[in-house]
Amino acid sequence: MRAEVFTIFPELVSTWAGASLIGKAWRSGAIEIVVHDLRTGANDPRRSVDDSPFGGGAGMVLAPEPLFAAVEAAQPVRPLYLLGPGGLRFDQAMARELAAGPGFSLLCGRYEGVDERVAEHLVDGELSIGDFVLAGGEAAAAVVVEAVARLVPGVMGNVASTDEESFTEGLLEYPQYTRPAEFRGWPVPEVLLSGHHSRVAEWRKASALARTLERRPDLIAARGGISPEEEALLARWGFDALISLSYGPDRSDRP
Repeated sequence: MRAEVFTIFPELVSTWAGASLIGKAWRSGAIEIVVHDLRTGANDPRRSVDDSPFGGGAGMVLAPEPLFAAVEAAQPVRPLYLLGPGGLRFDQAMARELAAGPGFSLLCGRYEGVDERVAEHLVDGELSIGDFVLAGGEAAAAVVVEAVARLVPGVMGNVASTDEESFTEGLLEYPQYTRPAEFRGWPVPEVLLSGHHSRVAEWRKASALARTLERRPDLIAARGGISPEEEALLARWGFDALISLSYGPDRSDRP
């Protein structure tokens, strides 16, 4: 998989991409990351990429000419997404979709944003990582690249890790524990020490359901609520008090 990033801070993106799991995968050839400097599209001695907005207002706007020039010279892999708060919400489903393809490219906004002609005529769409504002798209690019790259075969050391994590089945991941079995009086759940693999798997499913009900009921609603079998599973593991979070206090909307 090939990921290309256009930014006015190429060293920032390159430093991040060269570290940790992503850097290791990049060096091994499991993924390819290309970072482009948007200032290569500038045609003045100061390599300017921004200008003041028409109509007045605070801040500066990334201008269309250098951005079009930089992208057209690079001919990046498509789709090319502009990163900004007004874009389509990036999620795990989209990460899997991008990981299954040959690659994608990201254009990092800066300052007060980009000229609207860039959004309308240069990129293939816009992506947002959440309802908040950043100084620029570089941090968002790091989020997208890592979320996608770790799903590419050969990047993660344990393939099963991507099958059991949060959002894979519309649920948060179950709680994790490691040694010691008791720490400051807080013990690890006994079932995890039992060696009984089917019971461990059942507890993990129940715990994932319970955690999602408690912390992200919107995810439960998006998957159509919980089934009778899942309700029984929660009750079996002592999580029955959380079931009402899926149906409402009076359970009047229970299917």
